[in-house]
Amino acid sequence: MKPIDLAYILLAGVTAPVWMRKARGGWPERFGKGPALQSPGEKPRVLLHAVSVGEVNALRTLVPLLEDRAEVVIASWTDTGIERARKVFGDRHEIVRYPLDFSWSVRRMLDRVRPDAVGLVELELWPNFVRACARRGVPVCVINGRLSAKSFGGYRRIRRFVGPSFASLSFAAVQDEAYAERFVQMGVRENDCLITGTMKWDTAVIEDEVAGAAELAEAMGIDRSRPLVVAGSTAEGEETLLHKSVPEGVQLLCAPRHPPRFDEAAAALPGCVRRSAGGRSAGEGADRFLLDSIGELRAAYSLADAVVVGRSFVPKRGSDPIEPVGLGKATLIGPSFENFDSVVRTLCGAGALKVVDREGLAGAIRGLLGDPETRRAMAEAGRRTIREHQGASERHAELLVSLGREGMGRRGAG
Repeated sequence: MKPIDLAYILLAGVTAPVWMRKARGGWPERFGKGPALQSPGEKPRVLLHAVSVGEVNALRTLVPLLEDRAEVVIASWTDTGIERARKVFGDRHEIVRYPLDFSWSVRRMLDRVRPDAVGLVELELWPNFVRACARRGVPVCVINGRLSAKSFGGYRRIRRFVGPSFASLSFAAVQDEAYAERFVQMGVRENDCLITGTMKWDTAVIEDEVAGAAELAEAMGIDRSRPLVVAGSTAEGEETLLHKSVPEGVQLLCAPRHPPRFDEAAAALPGCVRRSAGGRSAGEGADRFLLDSIGELRAAYSLADAVVVGRSFVPKRGSDPIEPVGLGKATLIGPSFENFDSVVRTLCGAGALKVVDREGLAGAIRGLLGDPETRRAMAEAGRRTIREHQGASERHAELLVSLGREGMGRRGAG
């Protein structure tokens, strides 16, 4: 047994009380098992690994750009990521489970998929996987790359262990200069670290009306003549904070990130109308609403006078503010936004987004609701900024196709 595999087994044993708390599916696939894909055809086969839902969603604009030039296979690790990938791409592309990084699991998965090139979305760099690809002559790259300050600190502590994996990348296409510097410090050759921007800008749809919004308002009893604050992707404790921060007489709709929290969130919003309850009469005269449904957040955002982005007032690393900004909404976010650092800094610099802390949230909400000119200016700045930064998906597509052709010429190696 290889030393790295033994280390993984020992680590799994030590951390078992933590990871066994959450039920996970697809265990045979996590060990690399499953049906083999058909042999690659005349186009390069590109494997895109998107660890979870957020990374899968980032591929929505990239995959269509690859379809005519490459054979696309999408891998994900989490159950929710697999589910999302199947829903968005499963009718046209193979969806596989990314394996645990045991050498035998990686070998089985690569035997089944036989990619010509691999694109790792944002990062998700595992030594055995990268090493196995190198032995087979399969080039590996990072696309939409980001490496937060916190993650960088963790990687730097184990640089001796992961540094060779960074150094073996064909290239790292990263979101901004700060991330580029960190990738280089981890071992990526400077000439192979490319600043291509983030594909999150490309997923933004700029529009004023969203299908289903009026129906949602009517079903929940939202009064369109009164101001409404919509808080998206909220986490533990944020509903209570928002309930206290939204002024009396202003409507508040919260949309928790995770369905298991729906009942907890409802308890934090006294007298709230739940979407699952249905029926307009239940919501007439109400000020608090809970969107305990899936797939309606965009419609809710379109109804808002102001938006608050959740998972940012607790240490959850934030949620994506681009969607409400694209809808022309004045948007606030809390101080925890590490997962969207580049986007937040860009939007704030353009005057399209405001970062506030817990103590300043109530005043910021009152200020926006009382100043329609500021809301309008933020909306215009946000949409302008989105348009200026779009195009990363096409840049990534060109790089991946080129890399796939390079790997295609090595088929049969290893």
